[in-house]
Amino acid sequence: MKAALSIVTTGVVAACLLAASNAAAFTASAPYAAPATRGDVVRVAMEPQGQVKPQFQRRMVRLATNEEPGTVIVDTNNKYLYLVEGNNRARRYGIGVGRDGFGWSGVVKVGRKAEWPGWTPPPEMIVREAKKGHKLPAFQEGGEDNPLGARAMYLYRNGNDTAFRIHGTNQPWSIGLNMSSGCIRMMNKDVIDLYDRVPVGTKVIVVGPGNKQGEVSYQDRGVDVLRTLFGG
Repeated sequence: MKAALSIVTTGVVAACLLAASNAAAFTASAPYAAPATRGDVVRVAMEPQGQVKPQFQRRMVRLATNEEPGTVIVDTNNKYLYLVEGNNRARRYGIGVGRDGFGWSGVVKVGRKAEWPGWTPPPEMIVREAKKGHKLPAFQEGGEDNPLGARAMYLYRNGNDTAFRIHGTNQPWSIGLNMSSGCIRMMNKDVIDLYDRVPVGTKVIVVGPGNKQGEVSYQDRGVDVLRTLFGG
């Protein structure tokens, strides 16, 4: 498969994380970083996993690609994120992506990372949601009810923040759907797993509308059953 990408720099800024405008509540392999804390384990254990379709659960897969181990490939068309491991293997995670008009593509890097990040809605989002009768906070502390979920990886291009992120979500039912304003959302258990595997500087290829990222090839050849069951 070949696709090409280009970053759409619009006023979405950090708007990417809102799942639906009528949401009432905000109610490699690269080496591992520090393991998840006990608090993370407790919080993630409470996440309603049954809301996510089986095909979007984390899997080890056989992936043919010429990208280097440690690269992240985001397939927004099929709603999968791959962490390339080399030897035709990858970790595959289900994701939620941008709704119509908010999709994008490009080659970026992880510029910084945050655990249980806070959220500052951009002014244009506050105005837009106010017109719909939804009052957004000026700032929301990190936590289970925060739209950014357990972890956030901030995507940069040429040293500049693109305003797009890979992050967790407090709405796991949105995995597999086009619901965001451009960010890549993951189940909290998956974003923690990915966060611990990708350092700052990791190359991220987002395959989506635009197809101007240059040549990138990858082919998902299905689940690596033994590794999915037993790890390794």
